[in-house]
Amino acid sequence: MLTLDLPGFPKLRSGKVREVFELPGDPDHLLFVATDRLSAFDVVMRDPIPDKGRVLTRLSAWWFERLRTEGVENHFVTVDVVTRFPALEPFAKELAGRAMIVERTEPLPVECVARGWLAGGGWKDYQETGFVSGVELPAGLRLAQKLREPIFTPARKAEQGHDENISFELAAETIGRPEISLMRDATLAVYGRAADLAAERGILIADTKFEFGRRADGKLILIDEVLTPDSSRFWPMDQHQVGSSPPSFDKQFVRDWLETQDWDKTPPAPPLPADVIDGTRARYVEAYERLTGLKFAAH
Repeated sequence: MLTLDLPGFPKLRSGKVREVFELPGDPDHLLFVATDRLSAFDVVMRDPIPDKGRVLTRLSAWWFERLRTEGVENHFVTVDVVTRFPALEPFAKELAGRAMIVERTEPLPVECVARGWLAGGGWKDYQETGFVSGVELPAGLRLAQKLREPIFTPARKAEQGHDENISFELAAETIGRPEISLMRDATLAVYGRAADLAAERGILIADTKFEFGRRADGKLILIDEVLTPDSSRFWPMDQHQVGSSPPSFDKQFVRDWLETQDWDKTPPAPPLPADVIDGTRARYVEAYERLTGLKFAAH
């Protein structure tokens, strides 16, 4: 599934992966649908990754439910969308496993990134400046090295293109110091809990991003997706080695293949070969199964 329209349900927005629909007659909730789209280098690939949207939805729901039992409020309501909103029955097949009903909030324009290991854009920034989003790190760190303690590195969300890493101070100017302070503390707390659980199951969460929304009463809660292969860098613990980029349970497999192609990283992207599609799907499914302990079923 690359695109989705639900006649009678206004589409509020369409992101790189998710479609967000209004629920007529229910202004307090929204329908989130995760497609099988995959973006790399800020370009949406022309080929879907089968079941990717179902993995993202089910893994997010698993984390949201687990976090709520630990006192972390979030926007998740249910994945049983047809029972909750019977008017969706005509679309039950398209929505199966990839949709959730969530609480409607006002999204804040700053993403919250927690980093426990040095990788990706953080590694690039560190090499150039010795800082990551305004956080100074010790000299001499290597790629994929564990940090002494996790750091909070906010990013300003972009409507188009890549999000911009910003300092804590700039984030405070953008949304307010009390808000970003609360988001920082929640981000590091949730990351710490998730990293401990993942480590028990043989996965290192090198970094992950969270988004927050404001309820009508002003309270900030977790929204969007949480701790999925799209929002996180998952490494197999037994293959981690400081100084080299470990294999990961995410779209890095696609990025690595794209780097070998004669492509300028502007649309359209080259078609993905079957082995890259299958390999990417397998990595997403393995992340779900290892983290949750559940067997992934396509339907």
